Amino acid sequence: MKYLIFVIINIIAFSNHFFSQNNIDKILTEIDKNNTTLSALQKNADAQKIGNKTDIYLQNPEVEFNYLWGNSSAIANRTDVSIKQTFDFPTAYGYKNQISNLKNEQVEFEYQKQRKSLLKHARLVCIDLVYANALKSELSKRVVHAQSIANSYKSKFEIGETNIFEYNKAQLNSLNISKELESIEIERIALLSELARLNGGQFINFNDSVFQAPVIPVDFEQWYVLAEQNNPVLRWLKQEIEISQKQAKLNLAMSLPKIQAGYMSEKVIGQQFQGVTVGLSIPLWENKNKVKFSKANTIALESIVTDNKLQFYNQLKTIHTKAVGLQKTVNNYRLSLLSYDNSELLKKTLDKGEISLINYIVELSIYYESVNKLLELESEMNKTLAELNQYL
Repeated sequence: MKYLIFVIINIIAFSNHFFSQNNIDKILTEIDKNNTTLSALQKNADAQKIGNKTDIYLQNPEVEFNYLWGNSSAIANRTDVSIKQTFDFPTAYGYKNQISNLKNEQVEFEYQKQRKSLLKHARLVCIDLVYANALKSELSKRVVHAQSIANSYKSKFEIGETNIFEYNKAQLNSLNISKELESIEIERIALLSELARLNGGQFINFNDSVFQAPVIPVDFEQWYVLAEQNNPVLRWLKQEIEISQKQAKLNLAMSLPKIQAGYMSEKVIGQQFQGVTVGLSIPLWENKNKVKFSKANTIALESIVTDNKLQFYNQLKTIHTKAVGLQKTVNNYRLSLLSYDNSELLKKTLDKGEISLINYIVELSIYYESVNKLLELESEMNKTLAELNQYL
C-alpha cells in the first residue's frame, strides 16, 4: 500500500515538476530578452565583428603633386602628377577575409559562452527559489502546528494542568519555528530581487515549490558528443586553430613581392610626358619567422584543444556520476521518509499524555530534519543537472 502511495506521489510530483520546469524555462526566456548585461555584450560583439572586417582591403592609393620652379626665366616651371596603388599578392586578400569571418564566429562563441553562464546562474537562482518556497510551505505548516501546541499548553497552564517548564517549552518551540519561517522568507525575497536584477529590473513572481529529478541521460557517451559540439569554449578553440592555419598561409602570401602600379605625368612649357609606373617591393626581412611562428602556434593550440576536451569530458563524467547517485539517494530517501513518518502517531501519544512535551518536540524535530534534508538533496540534484546540461 505504501509503495502504491509512493508511486502516486511521484506521479503528482512529476506533473508538478513538468510545469515547474516550464515556468523556469519561461523565466529564462524573459531574462534572455531583458537582461541588460546580455544586451551590452551583444552590442560589444556587434562592434567587434565590424572591427574584424577592417584592414582586409586594398591599401589606400597614393596621389602625389609636385610644382617645381626653375632658377631662371629661361627655365620653365615643371608640374608632376602621380597616382599609385600598392597590391599585396592576390591570395592574401582571400586569407584576410577568411580570417575575419572566423574571428567573427569566435566573437559569437564568446558571447554564447557568457550568455550560457548567465542563464545557468539564473536557473540556479530559480532552483534556490523552489527550495525556499518548498521550505516556506513546510515551515508554515509547522508554525500552525507549533502554535496550536503552544495555545494548548497555555490553556493547560492557566487552569493548572501543566507547569511553567512545559509551558515555556511549548512557547519556545513555537517561537523557534516562527523565526525559521521569517529567516527563509528573508532569503526568498533576496532571491526574488536577484531574479529581478537578472531580468533587467523587472519583477518576476515565482512560487513553484515542488522538486522532481529531471531526466538524466542514460548513455553518457552519446550525450557527451552533443554537449561537446555545443560547448562554445571548445568551438572557439577549434576556430583559433583554423585561424592560425590561415594566418600561416597569409604570412606566406605576405612574404611574396608586392606590386605597385600607377599613372604619372610630367609637364613643362612645350612638353608633356605621361605614362604608367610599375614597382615591386621585395619583403626580405619584414615577415621573417612569421610563417614559422604560425605553424608552431597551430601545434600548441592543437595540444590545448586536446587538453580542454579531456578536462571537459572528465568534468562532465564526474557531474553525471554525481547526478545519478543523487537521484538514487533522493528516491530512496523519499520512500523511507514516507515509511517512517510518525508525526500523527506522536501527536496522538502526546494528547494521551503517554509522552512528555520535550520528547515529542525532539522526536518531531528528527522528522522535520529529515524533510529538510530531502529538500536539500533535491535542490542539490537539480543544481547538478543544471551544471550538466548547461551546454545543451
